[in-house]
Amino acid sequence: MKKKITIGIIVFLVMLFLLSQFLAKSAPKIAVIEIKGVISEYMSVIDNIQRAQNDPSIKAVVLAVDSPGGSVGAAQEIYTAVEKLRKHKPVVVSMGNVAASGGYYVSIPANVIYANPGTITGSIGVIIQHVNVSKVLEKLGVKVENIKSGKNKDILFPNNKLTPEQKKLIMETIQDVYDQFLEDVVKYRPINMETLKKYADGRILTGRQAKKIKLVDKLGNIQDAVNEAKALAGLEGKKVLIVRLRKEEGFLKKLLGSKVEITDFIPYSQLFYMMPF
Repeated sequence: MKKKITIGIIVFLVMLFLLSQFLAKSAPKIAVIEIKGVISEYMSVIDNIQRAQNDPSIKAVVLAVDSPGGSVGAAQEIYTAVEKLRKHKPVVVSMGNVAASGGYYVSIPANVIYANPGTITGSIGVIIQHVNVSKVLEKLGVKVENIKSGKNKDILFPNNKLTPEQKKLIMETIQDVYDQFLEDVVKYRPINMETLKKYADGRILTGRQAKKIKLVDKLGNIQDAVNEAKALAGLEGKKVLIVRLRKEEGFLKKLLGSKVEITDFIPYSQLFYMMPF
């Protein structure tokens, strides 16, 4: 008799578990995706965005952005993914401590942008660093010779002293990427180019300052952003599950417990949407 009762309890618990799993899968959800730290590795963020886009139970997405920016290419990859996501379901951004430069750039396509009054944002601009170690090499008695196919092939090599012509070429590249930034801002934000250029000189802004010039829409925290997402998805007053989509870390990374990339040790030049810090 006791054995039958035990089996019955086990069957009941299994059925209860399966029912809860079914309800969890079918219940409407708001997904929260974090974009945190320097933007360099972007595939995990894009994977999560695509998961949210393809999951019919996810009705809206909140992007929790806490980033000073990063490389231009990575920021543009995420920007494009957010732009595509917006076509399928509402996207709301919640800016944390910092959402500046590239951190602001990835937020642009959202339907609504929330910032805290003291969030550091803005820093709209482009920067490239060129490290010249030629004098150090000379002192060490090391001579490095670049054998190249064209006079500008080694333009950003650390042993190359930039000529005025090369500096002009780099500035033209920076200007083009900067123009792309501005064009994308006015595409989605209710601000005209003339007004934008007054503030797009690299300066940082608080969330409250950014709201005044319409770079962000509303002041509030992440709960306000979630409530906005619910409203945009037509889920006000309904029971909604909030799910966090996170990056799945591999075994080796878990074992090492390190977030440092091997490329962090390799000096090289690239374009950045980055707030200096």
